[in-house]
This record gives sequence, structure tokens and C-alpha cells, in this order.
Amino acid sequence: MRYIPNTDDDCQKMMQEIGVDDVEELFSDIPEKIKLKRDLKLPDALSEPELKEHCKGLSEKNSGHRCLSFLGAGMYDHYIPSVVNHLLSRSEFYTAYTPYQPEISQGTLQGIYEYQTLICQLTGMEIANASMYDGASALAEAVIMANRINQKNEMLISRAVHPEYREVVNTYTQALGFEIKEIPVSENLLTDVKEIEKLLSPKTSSVVIQYPNFFGSIEDIKKIAEPVKAAGALFIVAVPEPVALGILNPPGLFGCDIVVGEGQVFGSPMNYGGPSLGIFAAREIHTRNIPGRLVGETVDKNGERGYVLTMATREQHIRREKATSNICTNESLCALAASIYLCTMGKNGLKRLAELNLNKAIYAREKISQLKNFSVNTKTPIFNEFVVSSKISVDTVFKKLLEENIIGGLSLARFYPEMNNSFLVCLTEKHKKEDIDKLVSVLNTL
Repeated sequence: MRYIPNTDDDCQKMMQEIGVDDVEELFSDIPEKIKLKRDLKLPDALSEPELKEHCKGLSEKNSGHRCLSFLGAGMYDHYIPSVVNHLLSRSEFYTAYTPYQPEISQGTLQGIYEYQTLICQLTGMEIANASMYDGASALAEAVIMANRINQKNEMLISRAVHPEYREVVNTYTQALGFEIKEIPVSENLLTDVKEIEKLLSPKTSSVVIQYPNFFGSIEDIKKIAEPVKAAGALFIVAVPEPVALGILNPPGLFGCDIVVGEGQVFGSPMNYGGPSLGIFAAREIHTRNIPGRLVGETVDKNGERGYVLTMATREQHIRREKATSNICTNESLCALAASIYLCTMGKNGLKRLAELNLNKAIYAREKISQLKNFSVNTKTPIFNEFVVSSKISVDTVFKKLLEENIIGGLSLARFYPEMNNSFLVCLTEKHKKEDIDKLVSVLNTL
């Protein structure tokens, strides 16, 4: 939207037109006690080059590239091929709005349709939607969808699911009368399957597992699925790092009912946490309960292929109280980035990328396991993240690493007080062997 300046004369004419004498009358409903009685403390105006330099300085504070970073935990620094932004920045894509009118939105609709197809192939599911906000809200929508399907109000969520995902689920469901029970995590940082069997009941609507889980460990979702399905509950799998599906079996292979995830890893930068892309896939039998929108392929009267919004279930489409979701934001630009990324990588490329992530993580885990003041679990399978336990305060460790321009990872004390001497380390294809050796070398001095 363009900035349109108004002169004093322009403002005076507008006020005359609407019948007010002063701008302050427009804010008469605001109580006087909360109004600011002074001018804003704004800095002096800058020239254009000065402003650019200032903004550049601000942007550099929001950069993961000033330091050697081993942060992951739901937001991952993968390389983005140049072709993604090159195609994404074309005006017909960059300015596309919600495709209400198919006759003028075929390009946008086709992009969404192809994204849905790629997500189905990746997750092993039968249908996928578009325009979910992010992985966390997609999981919350999945839990609510499960309730719509079976009308049960009890949900089991593993403590190995991203803590912020669990917080969002609680926020979405706290007024809906849902009972959420957390499944404990075993010593090997995997969801305790025996505890799932104890917690399952006829009231259980859904069971939520993360794959790989928040600690980087790979859950045995086949083993978990068996008691869940036997109890008649829906099985929901969250995948915040779907690059892992380049080498892991897709969740759909094990009878999952709903798969959600975070699509940021497919062609979108970290951007200080957003915007990102919520992945949402399900069984075809649940099509009418899926939130968001679903694009379908058809043919016109001339037999030519075309695309339409097959389902758009939000409240603005005359659904009102029957709407499955109030999601309105159009995320198709991020979905298009994911489509371009996945098509550029291809099946073999995604597999090779996943292998690089795995190999680098295993190398780092083995090197750190040899240090006297640190220990890791080398028995549990991982993807590109793992937990490091420290005999030294994590704050001390991170301070020392930061002195060497290294962000050491995520302190787990923030989410798991019982793990106050542990931190989560993430490796991606962007980490070189020298980067890992530097991390190990600094840790070895502690």
C-alpha cells in the first residue's frame, strides 16, 4: 500500500466534510487518563542513505549469520536455492491474493494444488490443504479437528512435542472444554509407550507425537500407533523438521490420521520466527472436517484442465457457525516457495540433503561424547538435533561459546526445569566440518 501524505489543507477539508473541528474529536471515546499528553520522543529525521544504513544495522541484529549458530528447535537454517526467490518475487506471484475468482486465479490455484500434491507425497497422506499459519497452530487445528470427528474431549500429547506447540494447543482449546494429558518422556528421550497405554481410555480423542521429537530423537511411531488405533483414538503426528522425511518413512505409512508440520524449512528464511507455513495433511475420509482451503483439479466446458477452490471452510464463506476454522491469511506465497524448493531438490535431492543433516549431527554427537565435561545419548536414533548434558552450568557454557562468536544451541531449562544442565544442538547442511570442530574445540576448554 502506498503512503499518501496529507497537507494541512487536505486534513481541514476532510474534517469539514465529516463535521468535526479538530482531529482530537476523532479520539473522544478514548479516556483522557490513558492519552499521551506529550509529543512522542522520536529521533530527528534522517536522509535516505542514513535511513538505509540505520535499517541495515537493525536487520543485522536479526541475522543468524553474524554468529556460528547451532540453534534449531523448530526453526531451521537450511540453504535456499537461488531459483526459489527468483521465481517467488515475480509480480504475479508476489502480489497474489486469496483466489476467490478461479477465472482470474488459475496460476495461484495451480500453485496451491501442486503444493498439496507434494505434501501428500512427502507425508504419505491422501489429502493436504493450504494456508495454515505455522506448525504450532496447525497442530492446534488438528486436535480440534479430531474432536469434530469423534466428539471426544480427552487429548494425549507427548512431552517430547515442541513445548511452544503444546502451549498453542492449550491456548486454542482452553475454552472448548478439552482435557489435555501429557505423556511422560523416558530416560532415552523418547515418548513412553507404556504410559500411553495406561493413559488411553474410551474418552481419548487423539494422541499427539512429534517425529523426530523435540529432543531430536526418532520416535517409533509404528509401535505407538498400534495401541492408539486399538483404543479408537485418532493418531496425530507433528513434523516441525520435515527435511527428515527425506530419509524417514512417512507418517502415513503407519496409519496416522492427521500429519502437521512446519514448512519453513522448504524455501523460507528464518525471519526471526516468521512468516512460516503450516503443513496439514489427513486421510481422505476426513476431508469435510479439514480446516483451511482445498484446491481441486477439474476440466472446463472445452475439456481444458482447470483449478478451483473445492473446499473453503472458513466462516466468511457463508459457513458461519459451521466453519471448521477461522483461518483467513493467505499463505500461498510460502506454499509456492515450498513447491519450488521441493521440485528443485527432487526426491533424490531431498534424500541427499537429509543424509547430510544426519551425518553432520552424528559426527558432532560422537565428538562431543568424547569430552570430559559433556555427555550425550549415542544409542537413540536422531536426525539433525541431539541433547548435550553438561557438568558445567549451561549459562557458563553459552557465555564462553558466545565469546568465540558461537551460539551453542537452546538451553532446555526454559522448557524442562529438570533438564537445567542440558542443551539442544542442531546441525544442518550449512555447517562445515570446521564449524563442528570449532564448537568441540571450545567446549573442550571448559
